[in-house]
Amino acid sequence: MHIFYTPDIFITNELPEDESLHCVKVLRLTEGTEIRLTDGKGSFFRAKIARAHPKRCAVEILETFSESYVRNFSINIAIAPTKNLDRIEWMAEKMTEIGIDRISFIRCRYSERKELKEERIKKILVSAMKQSLKATLPWLEGLMEFSDIVKQSFEGRKFIAHCYANQPRKMLSKEYSKGENALILIGPEGDFSEEEVALAVSNGFEPISLGESRLRTETAAVVACHTLHVLNSL
Repeated sequence: MHIFYTPDIFITNELPEDESLHCVKVLRLTEGTEIRLTDGKGSFFRAKIARAHPKRCAVEILETFSESYVRNFSINIAIAPTKNLDRIEWMAEKMTEIGIDRISFIRCRYSERKELKEERIKKILVSAMKQSLKATLPWLEGLMEFSDIVKQSFEGRKFIAHCYANQPRKMLSKEYSKGENALILIGPEGDFSEEEVALAVSNGFEPISLGESRLRTETAAVVACHTLHVLNSL
């Protein structure tokens, strides 16, 4: 069954314009066809098409049900976007498929990209959410200064992944405990500066390693996200 993203379903009882176009023009679905909707807030809806309009496809809600798997922990990744935007888009897609609550982008000393268009990334998140049969859309936070995010309050464990071998680090897989909320900072290809690491540590972040291999920025984020899921499944 086809899934469509309808964040304002209780207000309009219509699919958004882009979803209406995909439903009626691309998939050629007609009135009376049953479809599945999600509001991106944890709910699914079984519905049928009431009016097959390519810009304002109206639907009738037949049944409402919640996402079958609800996590008792949250995963938050804050990452310096890479120069190659394709890699960041791939990362956002894969973490959404695995399951993540918030993706934040940070501007660091050695950042390769100083600006970011979030609208395209949000569309990728929506597509990945639907493809992986999830009903919760990750929160996307635009570029912010490194110093601002490390000073934000956060209820849970705070980690910073860096590659300085001369500084103490512990394995994420050994430090994290099942059920904990986690915020993990992932640096740019040139890593965080030593001053940034020190600032994070002074604000309660724990230095961690993700393993012996030196990972690309986007790979590190996916590995961190997947590690927390594996630990919570044990």
